[in-house]
Amino acid sequence: MKVVVLGSGVIGVTSAWYLAKAGHEVTVIDRQPAAALETSYANAGEISPGYSSPWAAPGIPAKAIKWMFMEHAPLIVQPRPDLAKLRWMAQMLGNCTARAYARNKTRMVRLAEYSRDCLTDLRTETGLRFDERQQGTLQLFRTQKQLDAAAKDIEVLRAGGVPFEVLDVAGCLTAEPGLRDARHKIVGGLRLPRDETGDCFKFTQGLAEKAAALGVRFHYGVSIDRLNRDGDRIASVDTSMGKIAGDAFVVALGSYSPALVAPLGMKLPVYPIKGYSITVPIVDAGRAPVSTVMDETHKIAITRLGDRIRVGGMAEIAGFDHSLKDKRRRTLTHSVEDLFGGAGDQGRAEFWSGLRPMTPDGTPVIGATPVANLFLNTGHGTLGWTMAAGSGRVLADIVSGTATDIESADLGYARYLRNAPALRRAPAMRPAIG
Repeated sequence: MKVVVLGSGVIGVTSAWYLAKAGHEVTVIDRQPAAALETSYANAGEISPGYSSPWAAPGIPAKAIKWMFMEHAPLIVQPRPDLAKLRWMAQMLGNCTARAYARNKTRMVRLAEYSRDCLTDLRTETGLRFDERQQGTLQLFRTQKQLDAAAKDIEVLRAGGVPFEVLDVAGCLTAEPGLRDARHKIVGGLRLPRDETGDCFKFTQGLAEKAAALGVRFHYGVSIDRLNRDGDRIASVDTSMGKIAGDAFVVALGSYSPALVAPLGMKLPVYPIKGYSITVPIVDAGRAPVSTVMDETHKIAITRLGDRIRVGGMAEIAGFDHSLKDKRRRTLTHSVEDLFGGAGDQGRAEFWSGLRPMTPDGTPVIGATPVANLFLNTGHGTLGWTMAAGSGRVLADIVSGTATDIESADLGYARYLRNAPALRRAPAMRPAIG
């Protein structure tokens, strides 16, 4: 089958890889000159299945109001009127219940845990290297209130069989010795020893090369203009290089996915949530993080990537705004210097921003649509790197019409439809072996 994948970020490339491995003839189209040059370029670098949680949670509305008045705010809402923004925020607020949070987190952890396993297999198969480390994630609490509030997440981790460690200050220093000068600023932490780190950009570019060797065709520097419908199917896609036909089409355009499918009558609730990062050269390895540290107060991830520190976070609800604001850079710099002072050369830091494609319930949209041969793999928010390999594998199975390894029906577009017709999908799940 000829499959056209729209988008060459980490989600599009992993989709192409698994589709090619399933025996399909795959073409990837992207407007950028190479793979992973937008949201996948400089994300936080963490692969953290255990921290796969929806933003929409009980108590978040009250916290959001407080955050917006902080000097180093983790959440920024631009006041410019935007109907799509207001609609998305209303849907998100509707998911801020205990019941919705439990449902959404269960979905997300299921996919993220599966994705970690897929990534392990993929790394073994391909031999890819991308500054990867398997040394866990430490969620760092600066107040006792934060530590106490972690009990709810611990319950979910325990129920899901995810290994974790609750650490006192000494335990945090054992896991991350570079925190020694900041020990008086923390009260404890929650560590997930199975989490990983790695450079998403290096991984995606490396996998694109491997996919090309399998026969995947990549067309870079090509704009994607319109999907052409013929009855209940997509016949082709209009691009700057002409019409490209196919038997199936996969939309993996991140925040730009809704605009492409809207003319088909689809209301895809994916909104761009802007994040920022700095990448800092290490000048004192003894002061640098070992793996990933999550600064709970500022919602900042500080990650070791080889001889660099990647500091990423914040959520700016501002539409398709790519501007770099110095105030956000100061927040990132403050977090890393406050905890790992002197580890990196801030004078040589690279400042970046990207648009995370976020759904109001936190779960990505993977699978079939009301259009018979059109599929979605988008809406991963801050967890695209964590969920990429698993999402690509699930998507490839669904397109191929084969059973998925995990439950996937609740990951699809149908969850947003009322009285929706049955959408084409893979048969249930593969039966467990052993």
